[in-house]
Amino acid sequence: METIVAKTQRAAYAGDKAGGKVTQVETYGIEQIPEKDRNASAFDLFRVSFGGANTFATAFLGAFPILFGLSFWQGLAATLTGLVIGALLLAPMAVFGPTNGTNNAVSSSAHLGVHGRVVGSFLSLLTATAFFSISVWSSGDALVGGLNRLVGVPQDMGSFAVAYGLFGALVLVVCIYGFRFMLLVNKIAVVAATLLFVVGFIAFSGDLDLNFAGAFGTGMDGLGMEGFIPAFIGAALIVMSNPISFGAFLGDWARYIPTATPKRKVIGAAFLAQVATLVPFVFGLATASIIATKAPEFMDPAAPNYVGGLLAVAPAWYFIPLCAIALIGGMSTGASSLYGTGLDFSSVFPRFNRVQATVFIGLLAIAFIFVGRFAFNLVQSISTFATLIVTCTAPWMVVMIIGFITRRGWYDADALQVFNRRQTGGRYWFNHGWNLRGMLSWLVSAAVGLSLVNMPGQFQGPLGNLAGGVDISLPASLVLAAVLYLGLLWFFPEPRAVFPAAGPRWVPSRETRVAPLKDSAGNTVIPAMAGSEDAEQQSAQLVARP
Repeated sequence: METIVAKTQRAAYAGDKAGGKVTQVETYGIEQIPEKDRNASAFDLFRVSFGGANTFATAFLGAFPILFGLSFWQGLAATLTGLVIGALLLAPMAVFGPTNGTNNAVSSSAHLGVHGRVVGSFLSLLTATAFFSISVWSSGDALVGGLNRLVGVPQDMGSFAVAYGLFGALVLVVCIYGFRFMLLVNKIAVVAATLLFVVGFIAFSGDLDLNFAGAFGTGMDGLGMEGFIPAFIGAALIVMSNPISFGAFLGDWARYIPTATPKRKVIGAAFLAQVATLVPFVFGLATASIIATKAPEFMDPAAPNYVGGLLAVAPAWYFIPLCAIALIGGMSTGASSLYGTGLDFSSVFPRFNRVQATVFIGLLAIAFIFVGRFAFNLVQSISTFATLIVTCTAPWMVVMIIGFITRRGWYDADALQVFNRRQTGGRYWFNHGWNLRGMLSWLVSAAVGLSLVNMPGQFQGPLGNLAGGVDISLPASLVLAAVLYLGLLWFFPEPRAVFPAAGPRWVPSRETRVAPLKDSAGNTVIPAMAGSEDAEQQSAQLVARP
């Protein structure tokens, strides 16, 4: 008993690093976190990011290369390709939190405008809800299935309802307490789930055939076979979608990291957290190859049932670890998703504080899970929806990253809060609250990306067959966003006031004064100084042109 108490006290002290005790409800919303309360570390960001993806939902994505007909080694190559590219794209999104002390949606005001920042909020809202649903469904199914094989719990509607309700309630409690409690959960989940996955590798080692051949042979000799390239690219893009899905709400966790923390550490933590997800990805790949050999009926590409297949081929002694992974992974992933959802909802509707927004969105999400699971066949539809949201999120991330580079990493953190305070004007007002450069770049790129989506049996855009059946939606939207945004920044330079004293990088600027800052009653507000080198810029407050 003394050991348990001591561990609990140490865990509570560790949670205190983030600015308070684990048992205290977090009061901060999307306002700038004061430096005195920003005591999280880059390693804490690693824990939350990795813990949020170290679950069965990620393992299910790891099964897709096998579903697409690839061999084990071909699937591993596709997984590594998609994961590394996705991690490289995601990692820079971690710098906005420490820089501005707020979430990424609020930070996007600098590039999409005071009103345009709602794009990031709704992308985060939709992405988090979709992945929260997938997490609860996959973990709930694994828990009930494992208990059925272990102690005979019936796999009926009542059992699934209890499992989903349990996950939903536990996740909601964690999210209400906030960042520090979520950090504690993920500290446990990172170690526990990883060890349980390692135990899983041992459990299935006897059945694993590293020379498992798919529809295209065993090695890269499949390059010359018809259909191999689309299958390889499709598998890589599905894996890539997992790290990209974190882009909209990575700042939700990073905002507690001190501003002075070296950017390379923050970027490195975000990158390594995604690389670490090789554990669940390879677990999914390896077990999917076993299922395809021993229970192929569960690997029908039209209606895959990875969890059911896993239960069918798993040794009896692994059912308890499997249930533990479902419980731990479901909590960590669900909490990571729902926390960001509540935070972003409070940023769009500032009348709600973070706790109120979390409860409201949490209850809606739980209701959505029950309706989707029992009233409609929405599980596959939600997977498709999540992929489409990621396609829209990727160009938004490109705009943010390029904007960060051209601004030399400098932001007026106080001016980012104009929308939340129901004010108008300021540096980032641009054209009536919209920065048409960023908005048009995102809108056009997202629309083109959606039109190029090619998901056989699920969704196909009007241009889905443009590349001979290869889904090029994600790379196309990424490249187009970069070209469009840089082009618009060149031909329609931004006001000099949005850049630091050193001026812009890569692009020109123009001497245009910014709109006076006014409150909701129309009274002029004197803005807070962002720094001595920018005091002269802040003193000039006239209207900005697009």
